[in-house]
Amino acid sequence: MKKIEVRNLTKVFGPNPKKGVSLLKEGKSKDEILKESGNTVGVNQASFDVNEGEFFVIMGLSGSGKSTLIRLVNRLIDPTSGSVLIDGEDITKMNMKSLIDTRRSKLGMVFQRFALLPHRTIQKNVEYGLEIQGMDTKNREEKAVEAIHAVGLSGYENSYPDELSGGMQQRVGLARALATDSDILLMDEAFSALDPLIRKDMQDELLELQDKLNKTILFITHDLDEALKLGDRIAIMKDGFIVQIGTSEEIMREPANDYVANFVQDVDRSKVLVAENVMKKPDVVTSSKDGPRVAVRRMKEKGISSIFVVDRGNVLKGLLTIEDAVKAIDTEEPLDGYLRHDYKTAEKDTPLEDLIPAAAETNYPIAVVENDRLRGIIVRVSILSGLGMGKGTDYSALQVHETPVAHTELNIEGDER
Repeated sequence: MKKIEVRNLTKVFGPNPKKGVSLLKEGKSKDEILKESGNTVGVNQASFDVNEGEFFVIMGLSGSGKSTLIRLVNRLIDPTSGSVLIDGEDITKMNMKSLIDTRRSKLGMVFQRFALLPHRTIQKNVEYGLEIQGMDTKNREEKAVEAIHAVGLSGYENSYPDELSGGMQQRVGLARALATDSDILLMDEAFSALDPLIRKDMQDELLELQDKLNKTILFITHDLDEALKLGDRIAIMKDGFIVQIGTSEEIMREPANDYVANFVQDVDRSKVLVAENVMKKPDVVTSSKDGPRVAVRRMKEKGISSIFVVDRGNVLKGLLTIEDAVKAIDTEEPLDGYLRHDYKTAEKDTPLEDLIPAAAETNYPIAVVENDRLRGIIVRVSILSGLGMGKGTDYSALQVHETPVAHTELNIEGDER
């Protein structure tokens, strides 16, 4: 479901905005329009959708139009042309009363400079939006306390903003937006005023909150690393124009032009890619019910020396090596007693930077699991391939020999030949 739909949204500042729009349609550049008409292009025919529960990041350098764009989305400024639909309703056509109601009920805003009221306590700051909505005292106090707890500030309800650090003040701003229970959060450079370590902590906490609350988030940043870390999808802007929209992997793998390529060329891919990006389908597995002879046959067919064992529900039971499979055949015993559990596992969202040491420490593929079910496998060559376009990454830990392919030939009864 689409929560935000932006269509050909344009903002031209200056003496004759409509003239600026006409020049845009003629293909004139931002600089040409300024020189020819005295108009400044803020946003140039931007179009994109944000789906329900999506973390959508708009990224660009200073002057790219990203902050103007987010102000158009909640109509803090009026567009020159184009439309913005929130839950299917075009806010560019709303009267002021409907617009205010939409902002109060559907849009929560988190600003770069916190925008806290210094004379109010933390709890009263968080209650502010609810107070404007006309909510009764008891309910707004309860909602404020819940939001304060959600951002990790329990115990600071009666403190004042100047008694809190920058990171804590930004948490208050986030709590204020959460308290209104808006479906959509608009975050304009929300962490850029914070020190790097505090900023990283806030990014991690926001991702944790998003995992719990599943809000629709439109996030503005000038920091590519932040965009790659947070965004489900990213829109990159230049001179008011959206140059490319895609996932982190799509933008890094296939930059739309030289401008985007220059942005991503020095990114450490190990910090961006995750296990899901490099895993492959576990098409070579065996079931514990099948027995060792079936396992041996499958290993021989694929030329591998170990195989993961799952049950009928694809729950991972363990790993079987060719040597242990032979022993099971010789003893006529079930597989369960020969399964190894000294392999590494990962979840689909495990960063590649965490997989590098894991891959170096094991002779077996890494099992990617979800709710104990086997979803994929990762071998060293997959990690190296995924990192191949990155710069500055130390791959030396992976430059060790893989587990050799099983060369022992067996007949189905298990006798060597």
